[in-house]
Amino acid sequence: MSFSLYRRPGGVVFLDDDRDYLEMLGEVMPPDWYVRLFLRPIACIDLLHQDIHSREADAWEQQEIINRWREGALLIPEILAYWRRDGTARFALTQMAVVDYAMPAMSGLQVLGELTRWPGTRILLTGRADEQLAVSAFNRGLINQFIPKQSPDIRLRLTTAINSLRARADERNQQIWLATLTPAQHALLGDPLVARALQDILDRQGWVEHVVIGAPFGVLALNAQGAASWLQLEPAGNLHELADMASTQGWDTAAVQDIRTGKKLVDLELALGASHQPLLREAWHLPGEAASVYAAIFTVGEAFSPGLPRSYRQFLADQGERLLD
Repeated sequence: MSFSLYRRPGGVVFLDDDRDYLEMLGEVMPPDWYVRLFLRPIACIDLLHQDIHSREADAWEQQEIINRWREGALLIPEILAYWRRDGTARFALTQMAVVDYAMPAMSGLQVLGELTRWPGTRILLTGRADEQLAVSAFNRGLINQFIPKQSPDIRLRLTTAINSLRARADERNQQIWLATLTPAQHALLGDPLVARALQDILDRQGWVEHVVIGAPFGVLALNAQGAASWLQLEPAGNLHELADMASTQGWDTAAVQDIRTGKKLVDLELALGASHQPLLREAWHLPGEAASVYAAIFTVGEAFSPGLPRSYRQFLADQGERLLD
């Protein structure tokens, strides 16, 4: 298990020629998913072709942040500005396509064959007669998973499969943000114990979007209401350096000692301008198999966060009822 460098919500598309089945899927999928329902293959293909261009534009926005950072810009203000500037557009990008195999106009595999450039994950819904074809498609890498359409526990099987596939890191985003990490930082995030502990923190906090950066080292995250937080990460070997920095900036002896021993961390590198006052927060020790890291959570002020109008919650509210496209 390796911790994803960038993760956020995205759309799930369902394509099926059975109106009743499609409406049933729309009703039983979790309410915090962005779901689109398609009866016609061509309309679904057109949407996902448009999605390719939108993904390219979004990846370019992220790459430009890295380019400006290499020229001396600070990462955290740049990412927060990107989130505010984007609004909610990135949440509309489709992560997953769930396609019925047996449709009269085009089979599900024919539909997916029209989407070779679309990088999202794919699930094929199959009938009993289609399973050998689905196994062959899976072995050839055309689909990520297949599920029998008439499974009595279809809701559970689908939501479990979709959640598992959505948890996979987007390879392009991984490559973009990997540029900010040192080899030691990357290795630490790849430690399965550390990665699991970090994911537990994100789940407990209810963060729906996050990006990992190495300068400073930590996780910048958003909750569903558009409030930003900073999860600061300090490898055990860096505590003395952080304590010395705190001492030179006037923190008292007790605070400096708490930092040196890993009891607390201070957000001296959050870099949000003169209006930001560094804070001291309780820290957790996250032991790994080969190394360990200390973590503490800091709230990013409302003035810097995207806020509710640009939040995932508002995006979902704006979509209204799930209707067939």
